[in-house]
Amino acid sequence: MVEIKEGALFIADAHYPHHGDAFLQILKKIERKELHASQIFLMGDIFDLLFGYNDYIKQPLSGTIALLEKLSKKHEIYYFEGNHDFCLETIFSNIKIYDRASQPVYMGLEGKKIGISHGDIYEAGFWYGVYCFLLRNKVALTLLKPFQKQIIDHRLTKLREKNICAKLEHFEQKAKAISEHYQKDTNFIIEGHFHQAKKLGRYISLPSLACQEQVGAVIDGEIHFIDIKDL
Repeated sequence: MVEIKEGALFIADAHYPHHGDAFLQILKKIERKELHASQIFLMGDIFDLLFGYNDYIKQPLSGTIALLEKLSKKHEIYYFEGNHDFCLETIFSNIKIYDRASQPVYMGLEGKKIGISHGDIYEAGFWYGVYCFLLRNKVALTLLKPFQKQIIDHRLTKLREKNICAKLEHFEQKAKAISEHYQKDTNFIIEGHFHQAKKLGRYISLPSLACQEQVGAVIDGEIHFIDIKDL
């Protein structure tokens, strides 16, 4: 079981680059050693759209991808795939990738059991699960290659215009329902996806880097939400 260390950084839902370049600036700070992170947890939807088996989608993101690869040679980086970034094992060679099927992952933190996932696994509906399975299918992605430019350009246009920072009504009930799917002896649950930046009992909904401009950080054995201006 992986042990989460003091000083670990949790970055969720940056939706880079359409919703700001805070993610890239954090990486550059780490590269310049202006920001120390004992571990880096990328909690999904870091990129607004990035997936494997496709070269066209990688072209405008090549610099950031290269920087992540460079950092991964000296830092522990764990990437929990989201619904906007998937099939990443074909892109990152040194980063530990957890695909949707592998989540949640259980880790330790000072004697506590921590369940971690992007956040779109439980209470998402049967047909959403089918959609996610098909979307991540290598054969399907390969067959779509002749039409990749038109499809990707259309999707990117939609994503640029999307409002991703809405407050979710009745989120407390949803968080409670999600928590029931985790192992009973889980002390804390850490998820992204919802952009809510809330702590509800043992459930921690991480802030979205794009929306709240915050990250999660392990300080004195607990997850704290930190404004990026204070990093």
